[in-house]
Amino acid sequence: MVETALFRGAGVAMITPFQQGGEIDFDRLMIHTDRLIDQGTGYLVVLGTTAETPTLSADEKEDVIRCVKEASGGRVPIMVGVGGNDTKAVIEAIKKTDPGDIHGLLSVSPYYNRPSQEGIYQHYAAIASVTELPVMLYNVPGRTGSNVSAETVLRLASDFEGTIIGVKEASGNLEQVMEIIQNRPKGFLVVSGDDAITLPMIAAGGDGAISVIGNAYPAITSLLVAAALDGSYDKSRELHYMLFPMIRAIFKEGNPAGVKAAMETRGWIENVLRLPLIPVTSALHQEIVQLDSKLQ
Repeated sequence: MVETALFRGAGVAMITPFQQGGEIDFDRLMIHTDRLIDQGTGYLVVLGTTAETPTLSADEKEDVIRCVKEASGGRVPIMVGVGGNDTKAVIEAIKKTDPGDIHGLLSVSPYYNRPSQEGIYQHYAAIASVTELPVMLYNVPGRTGSNVSAETVLRLASDFEGTIIGVKEASGNLEQVMEIIQNRPKGFLVVSGDDAITLPMIAAGGDGAISVIGNAYPAITSLLVAAALDGSYDKSRELHYMLFPMIRAIFKEGNPAGVKAAMETRGWIENVLRLPLIPVTSALHQEIVQLDSKLQ
């Protein structure tokens, strides 16, 4: 049986730092990995949406995974994002992924195609059949154009128990989240993919978060999630509302532009993104700088 507790708590969907010329900044990626672990992050999610993965070549993806593995030194579990809208291509990518020192896969539901619920089910069933690594579903309708219904999630959780071990839920639909929590098999994880509602999701019975804001404020994020999971709601509310204005700010002009601006403000990275993404506007950047000064 897969030890799903590895992914209960505060995970961070890691950014990919770039140099001014657009090349990956591996030195800063190693420092960032170390910082996240030192400040309490429970597991690392590599090559997710926040990593600007669609703009990375296959070789760059391999190099990013290798860099994070080396920097983490086995101190925390690593989950790797492997998803797409061509099931065959996703399966091929999974087969090419070296499972050494990787503890799980995060797979976003197919985007653009807008498959039916049965198509989504069959997509994940095909993925589950080719890997021994635990798979976490990722439902983010705002990016994919389709929702993975609670019924489909629960069907996958039941049919592939021990392989499909959880869902990163970023639909923003708390009623859907609660339906999954209420009816899930034992050990199936429901993880927040939306920083703004991590606290209410955990209060409803969720298992933590794969956080974006955690890139810039890992210590506060880790403490917030731990307090909420422990039932210390006074403390978790305090930390939630401490971060809440910054959470709202960093998503105003898209992810990861906002969180990269916050990290640049902290002196951690260059504020560089790859097209078609661009840095936040000067007005939002100034707002982020002002909010950051209150979080020091």
